[in-house]
Amino acid sequence: MGNKDSKKRLIKEFTVLPKPGEPSVVFYFLLLVLYLLSYFMTARAAKMDGVYMIMGHPVPIASFTGVFSSFANICVMFLAVFYKKRGYITALVLLLFQLPWIFRNIIVSGELASIQGIFSDLFTIVAITIIHLSNKKIDNFRSVEIEYLKDQQKFSQHLFEQTATALVNAIDAKDTYSHGHSLRVAEYSERIARAMGRSAEECYKIYYTALLHDVGKIGIDDSIINKKGKLTPEEYEIIKQHPAMGNQILSSINEYPYLSIGAHFHHERYDGKGYPVGLKGDDIPEIARIISVADAYDAMSSNRSYRDAIPQQLVREEIVKGAGTQFDPEISKVMQHLIDMDTEYRMKERAAVRELAGNNELHCGEYRSVTSDGVLLSPRPTRIHLKYSSVAKTSSESRPPAMIIFDSLDGRVHEDERTIGELNYFEYCELWFDGHSTETGARKLKTGIIDHEPTRQIKQVSSEEIEYDVEAVKCKDHILIRIDDGLRTVEATIALPDSSRFAYFSLTGEECDIFDVSITEADEEVPIDYIPRIAEEISYIKNVPEGDIPNIQIDGQRTDATEGIPVIDGMRVSFHTMSLPTARLIWHCPYFVLFYSDDKKVRGEGYREYALVRLDGEKIGTVELSENRTVASQEENFAGWDAWKKANKEGFDCVVRFERKNNRITMITENLGMSVKSVTTINDGIEDIYFSLTGDQVALTGIRIVK
Repeated sequence: MGNKDSKKRLIKEFTVLPKPGEPSVVFYFLLLVLYLLSYFMTARAAKMDGVYMIMGHPVPIASFTGVFSSFANICVMFLAVFYKKRGYITALVLLLFQLPWIFRNIIVSGELASIQGIFSDLFTIVAITIIHLSNKKIDNFRSVEIEYLKDQQKFSQHLFEQTATALVNAIDAKDTYSHGHSLRVAEYSERIARAMGRSAEECYKIYYTALLHDVGKIGIDDSIINKKGKLTPEEYEIIKQHPAMGNQILSSINEYPYLSIGAHFHHERYDGKGYPVGLKGDDIPEIARIISVADAYDAMSSNRSYRDAIPQQLVREEIVKGAGTQFDPEISKVMQHLIDMDTEYRMKERAAVRELAGNNELHCGEYRSVTSDGVLLSPRPTRIHLKYSSVAKTSSESRPPAMIIFDSLDGRVHEDERTIGELNYFEYCELWFDGHSTETGARKLKTGIIDHEPTRQIKQVSSEEIEYDVEAVKCKDHILIRIDDGLRTVEATIALPDSSRFAYFSLTGEECDIFDVSITEADEEVPIDYIPRIAEEISYIKNVPEGDIPNIQIDGQRTDATEGIPVIDGMRVSFHTMSLPTARLIWHCPYFVLFYSDDKKVRGEGYREYALVRLDGEKIGTVELSENRTVASQEENFAGWDAWKKANKEGFDCVVRFERKNNRITMITENLGMSVKSVTTINDGIEDIYFSLTGDQVALTGIRIVK
């Protein structure tokens, strides 16, 4: 195996294309020719008495031989000195070429001149070997030096990272209500940069620039930073000095000049109304524009002294509203996409992420004094296992655990009126584990108790502890909950006001401990008719006239869609849109889909999606099968996003126009002062492209097609 590898390496040295800075194959060919000429001259010398007759004069052949041989030796020396990696091979080549000559001159002729030439060549070989060994030692020394420099660089980088982290901890320690803020802004900024296609080195720079963006707060008095409530105008002016202070602190770090940029400009606004300089648009460095969006997102999604964290949906809406004014519109879109991908709302202050108030147990005093975070119900059954123990003084005061069924933007139970209004809190009912219930906002509530066989025993771990198994599932506007204590099963069916609402459950109790709680969700959804209906389904399209295709009611994001409409040039699709009563966000509106499937249905057999555009002008996601360019502009009659949402609630007529040239499709619509133009180029060669209407919490009626 070793000999084969050696042969392969030798062949490779002379057959592969040279790397930049190495001798070419032509150079080796020239060297070979020189040695062959030398051999040829030597052979001729044996036949012609050692002379050539040139113009009537005898010329010793040894002279020619020496010239060619010496020139070849010079070339080999050149290789050995300047191309160190091939030194051994060039020496080996020289030796191989010299062997026939050595054999002939020493053994056959024994000429003194030839022997001298041979010793000269052998000296060249030895010299080359010595040179190469010296070069190898130099290379080894350089390698050691390079490794040392790399280690020093890593040490310096590690020291910088530790120093930066320590400085950030000092900053966060000043502000009781923003601990971890700098670290989260750094993480979000890096995610934005990565989504924008920036290199690993650029992402590294952005991360540490964002980490130190608030370093100037070190120079702000603690009483102002930790003040509860609104700042006075004078205090706000002092706070506005921290970007300049941060720039002053970080600008002295010459090896990392980019650090001061984020600190100095992260409070600039895209419309030029920011501080401290008032830069506008692309004049603001990109790194600062990225940090600005990440900083605002974390400020809204974290707890503050004057408010709790804002739900992610509302944060997203504020990012949408700020696009083009407070934020760079393109970076704003990237942040919106990251929010959409964060389906479990992990991008927020970690201290706010709780299950059962931070662990797997609740200690309840007065009823509802402690409630767990809400668990979202869906068509995938949620299963809960828990243990319960009463701490009431007498058995007559003992009450079993209870569940609160509700909807809220932040998935939590709320009691005060202001928060209830801000977070759209809506309570459906309360259900105790013994079957007792109170109906609040549900349309209908039906409970029943199923006794088990007499042989079964209650899941009583001890005289004071009981185990419960709970299963809860939601299908459209109905919820089914089963509570099993081993002796009997409480079954409750709840009819919600409509199908578009979300539903959470929260655990609570009175004078009891709830502990060893585990919550899991099934992988598969139950059938749509899994829950027997106890109330008629609420429909906003049933008694509304239809157009060319059936009306649709979309209760959640893309839960339904119209049948596919073949796209042709000059086609117009008109329809009436009305957001459902539960709609509360900008994107609760119609969506436009360009797609292909074998059965002309969205998500049908062989489905391929080419474009997804919302009526508010936002293009959703990225599609590999096509190129998409969407331009949304607000006209003079655009009255703002609040007016937009109100008009959607009231309902209005909408028209989408189509232009098609081969594989390029253009969709155009103007509504409520918002103009949207989307151009899609199909890249996979499919010709039968279909259009469909879908959306989120919206009813679409009177759909007509004009071709």
